[in-house]
Amino acid sequence: MSYQIQTEKGLVNRGNWHRMKECMKRAEGGDRITIGFLGGSITQGAAAETHTTCYAYLVFDWWVKKFPKSAFTYVNAGIGGTTSQFGVSRAESDLLIYRPDVVFVEFSVNDENNSFYQETYEGLVRKIYDAPLKPALTLIHNIMYDNGTTAQEIHQAVGEHYNLPCVAMQPTIYTEVKAGRIPNRDITPDDLHPNTTGHALVASVIIDYLEKVYAELSAEESAEKAMPAPLTDNHYQNSLRLQNGNSAPVLDGFEADKIPQRLVLEGFRNGWSAKRRGAKITFEAEGSEIAVQYRKTIHQPAPVATAVVDGNVQHAVVLDANFEETWGDCLFMQNLLVHGENRKHMVEITLTETHENDESEFYLISLIVSH
Repeated sequence: MSYQIQTEKGLVNRGNWHRMKECMKRAEGGDRITIGFLGGSITQGAAAETHTTCYAYLVFDWWVKKFPKSAFTYVNAGIGGTTSQFGVSRAESDLLIYRPDVVFVEFSVNDENNSFYQETYEGLVRKIYDAPLKPALTLIHNIMYDNGTTAQEIHQAVGEHYNLPCVAMQPTIYTEVKAGRIPNRDITPDDLHPNTTGHALVASVIIDYLEKVYAELSAEESAEKAMPAPLTDNHYQNSLRLQNGNSAPVLDGFEADKIPQRLVLEGFRNGWSAKRRGAKITFEAEGSEIAVQYRKTIHQPAPVATAVVDGNVQHAVVLDANFEETWGDCLFMQNLLVHGENRKHMVEITLTETHENDESEFYLISLIVSH
């Protein structure tokens, strides 16, 4: 069943279209264009029947059909269960390395609507928008279809600060769901992930915005102004992800995982693992922000570790690898230091609880630092 929504209401912040118009003009002329997407499970395509029926591919397909003279490259860097805090740390390796001309960012149902995630999101926006190729950046704001939960408020504020186009599902799809004109289960199995019908609706809202830009392609658009000063403290723009290929922690019972990562979705790679109680891994990391990323698993029981920064055992952080959800293993991030001193810190992670019948080892994916 198809539903009619007011797609024209989706553009909640117009922003500056100069970069997008330039990309469209190049596409009309036959230039090769790379279209990139960075986000969570919705961008990854969860609950869509195939990878070609997710919103990201449908938006990509609009470009292909709209500009038949051009050759396009599709980059989908969506990873389920991840936030903009992880997004900014992997933006270079998973997205910018492909030199995208156009980028869509989607984290509004993964981030919480608070100042911390506004800061991590701003870091991501600044990192992409200021990349050497100066991609045309659009921000996508999804929503929970049962209760309207979304980080649109804080994310849109960032978009407005940088004069970026913002496209939202709240005034378009969710309005119809809330009014009872679109039954939840017709477009989503769990009120979070759109199904194939839901993905088509999300794509239609984004495509409406792209058609607006195209309709005004001949109208002169002033070039964007210089990058403004940050809206937040902006401690996350230069996040660095430490894994076994770019760091050398001291290992005592931990082993480096040398199986190569081939795909962006192979997230449990390039880290370190341990099974023995008392096993320890020690990093020297520089920055004011430190987070540890480890695997929470549904294969239980699993070990429990403890993280200590600068020997301060009174503020030790428990890293429990047992995942309470059932949908699958999770790339879990735990903050160890937020707005601390910007200097070198010692981070010790020790297995403090193991079980004879452990189904899984403890897998440390990365240490993420910034300043």
